[in-house]
Amino acid sequence: MIGAIVSAIVIGAIVGALARLIVPGKQNMSIWLTLIVGIVAALIGTLIAQAAGWADTRGIDWIEHILQLALAVIGVLLVTRMGMGRGRSGRTQV
Repeated sequence: MIGAIVSAIVIGAIVGALARLIVPGKQNMSIWLTLIVGIVAALIGTLIAQAAGWADTRGIDWIEHILQLALAVIGVLLVTRMGMGRGRSGRTQV
């Protein structure tokens, strides 16, 4: 149980960071939000890969990891487009 949680955090951090590198431009997101997006993308990607039968292969599960990364990129785009990043008040300054 503890190993699975630590694994999800590590994979989530890697997937979230890679997604931010792939998305063009500056993303105004905190490291914690990046981690959350990465963890959620990793968990959803794993569930989809298991349902499709792609998660139990010999060696590295490349399809699962690519799916996780694609979901993380979508998550980063959604978070930045919705303005859920860091410190947006919604007010315009004059």
